[in-house]
Amino acid sequence: SKMTVKAVKMPCTAPNVYTKVPDGGWGWTVAFAFFFVEALTYGIIKSFGVFFNDLMESFDETNSRISWIISICVFVQSFTAPLSTVLSNRFGHRFVVMAGGVLISTGMVTAAFARTVVDMYVTIGVVSGLGYCLSFLPTVTILSQYFDKRRSLVTAVASTGECFAVFSFAPAITALKEQIGWRYSLLSVGVLQLSIVICGSLLRPIVIKEQEEVKAQPPEEPTETKYMLENEQTRTSIESIDSGVEITTSPSNVPGKTKAEPKSEEPKEHVQILVENNSTPPEPKIQLLDFSVMRDYSFICYALFGLFATLGFFAPSLYIIPLSLSLGIGKDHSAYILSAMAIAEVFGRISAGWVLNKKPIRKIYIELICVVLLSVALLAFPFASEFWGLMTCSVFFGFMLGTVAGTHIPLLAEDDVVGIAKMSSAAGVYVFIQSLAGLAGPPLAGVLVDTTQNYSSAFYSCAAGMVLGAVFLALVRPCKAGLCQRQQQRPEESVAEVLPDLPDDFIEMDIGKAENSGKGCDSM
Repeated sequence: SKMTVKAVKMPCTAPNVYTKVPDGGWGWTVAFAFFFVEALTYGIIKSFGVFFNDLMESFDETNSRISWIISICVFVQSFTAPLSTVLSNRFGHRFVVMAGGVLISTGMVTAAFARTVVDMYVTIGVVSGLGYCLSFLPTVTILSQYFDKRRSLVTAVASTGECFAVFSFAPAITALKEQIGWRYSLLSVGVLQLSIVICGSLLRPIVIKEQEEVKAQPPEEPTETKYMLENEQTRTSIESIDSGVEITTSPSNVPGKTKAEPKSEEPKEHVQILVENNSTPPEPKIQLLDFSVMRDYSFICYALFGLFATLGFFAPSLYIIPLSLSLGIGKDHSAYILSAMAIAEVFGRISAGWVLNKKPIRKIYIELICVVLLSVALLAFPFASEFWGLMTCSVFFGFMLGTVAGTHIPLLAEDDVVGIAKMSSAAGVYVFIQSLAGLAGPPLAGVLVDTTQNYSSAFYSCAAGMVLGAVFLALVRPCKAGLCQRQQQRPEESVAEVLPDLPDDFIEMDIGKAENSGKGCDSM
């Protein structure tokens, strides 16, 4: 009879079982789904600036109050990240993403009939914001589980979906508004976002089940066999520590038999049967959210980097069109600037993924260089005074934004931060911490614009946050190195304290005694 269990073909609803991280397989389908999830979540958020002036005119509101729409949306998306992690661990990534797609579409469609800006706060800010969280975070988490060596490159390429979305959506929505108005345009976007449900249905869970190679143990020496048979207490203690294969499968230990029955084939068969039964212990209870990452100093520094860097992620995309209009640039050319930023971001994401995929390389340092250059890009916007100057700044900013935005969450899976084992919980906590900056960033920029009557002040505030983020990112690696050194020292000290000094011939003396007592019993 066959003693090994072969993998069988599973239906699309069943998990994929691998013996190691596949670095491909169904992961390519997941990457394809992630591309469109990115396009229909962050791509829409970044393209929302095309509705800015229409909303100000329709609701007769200021920059700061309109900014709160996206601000609340980003805050809810980030603040509910732990909830997304808990629901994904409890119900699976597929169900959570599909539910998120329904919420996003519902919020956006309802917002098309809003009569006040407060209605927008609830529909787009709360309802769609929760949907964005439930759709994006589980998708990027499960994608990281399907890849190991290619993780950085695949994630970076798949995340370009939002860039292509901004490139295509910004001019398309602008043209659509002129034909049917902003309300029906918003309604069309909401219906389009319902396709996230289809993307979610493709997210098959993955199970990594390592194979254990167990070989039949060679026959033991007569002295050791007698020692285990005669000394019952020692045998019992060995069984409680060992896997039970070599002792339990020995014919002399089978209850009801006092003599070993020499059979050549059966012991091997018994070994395989027992390994299959014992190698699959009952699954431990799933920990829905692991907050132990908060005790890791390197993760705390990385989370603070995300907190301050988020100030510079969304505001430029929201204010680039108003800034260009204030400089006398037409609406069509303003939309082209936003599209050029998106195309540059595509190249930035792919370039960052390609560089980070090289080994050996310290990825955290590459990320730091990109963050510093992104700060420089933000500081360059206020010095642009005409179309080509603003276009140059937008391309530079878009490229550097791509290098950071496409890698900052996947880098949580690196050993310099928390590692792949805690990536799911770390991503939830990390994005949750980001929520504070997501809430404060756009309104803070809006208040500065209303106070100074100058859109350049919004970019200065973003640059200040990015510089602070670079400082904390620079501390991640030193904190990790220091923490690891302390953890390596503690186990060595504890072992030295607990273990007494034993004589070298301790085991030999004990076995000798057992042998002498065995001879005495035979003579009797």
